[in-house]
Amino acid sequence: MSLTIISWNVNGIRAAIKKGFTDFLYTESPDIIGLQEVKISNDAREKERFDFGGYAEHWNSAERPGYSGTMTLVNEEKNSLLKVLSHEVGIGKQEFDYEGRVQTLEFPKFYFINIYFPNAKPDLSRIPFKQEFNAMVLKKAQQLEKKKPVIIVGDYNVAHEEIDLARPDSNHKTHGFTAEERADMTNFIKGGLVDTFRALNPDKVQYSWWSPMAGARKRNVGWRIDYVLVSSSLVPNVKRAFILDQVMGSDHCPVGIEIDI
Repeated sequence: MSLTIISWNVNGIRAAIKKGFTDFLYTESPDIIGLQEVKISNDAREKERFDFGGYAEHWNSAERPGYSGTMTLVNEEKNSLLKVLSHEVGIGKQEFDYEGRVQTLEFPKFYFINIYFPNAKPDLSRIPFKQEFNAMVLKKAQQLEKKKPVIIVGDYNVAHEEIDLARPDSNHKTHGFTAEERADMTNFIKGGLVDTFRALNPDKVQYSWWSPMAGARKRNVGWRIDYVLVSSSLVPNVKRAFILDQVMGSDHCPVGIEIDI
């Protein structure tokens, strides 16, 4: 069975819907889509009720209204392999978990982890926070891999290599491209995870985020900070890894894979 899995930082689910998210959902019809920065509280979404067609909704809202949060939509009716066996929120530390950054869904043949990774902040004050978070993510992934492979999607908030941003020379001390953050991404790779886009497109220059300032998107002065990482055992099954950089609606664009399960 071939699955299409997409990840997208929508920068607010309400705003994304106003800008055509549901049309995108129905047109692309992914089997699983992980969203980051949904920016809606549990109370608000219970009152508003969204219509995502036949998709099952799995939420992890931040405690702070209008901030962070993740959601995964699953086309569970399509195939038994898409049956969600369990849904776990958080990573085991309140400092991270109240921000709604992590949700783990267990499927019959793999674990799906949807993550909104911390931003290190312009003054780099949150690098230690992010380093601890990243270490916990890797530990969790390696624990889950003992049972079945993992797929980790999300806004990682880091460009790993110089090919992953338009202006590397002037950004080595900029949050999202510091040595510390890049080293953490390298740790994910050394720890047995594979960056699917770079594995299948080793020399391709394509970005997933653009600053809203100075017409960066129009000029394609961007960064690739959204990834789909998978266990190395799944790499032969990945048929396509893509970035949908023509899709609007957020300062990020969707990224994804097509994989045989």
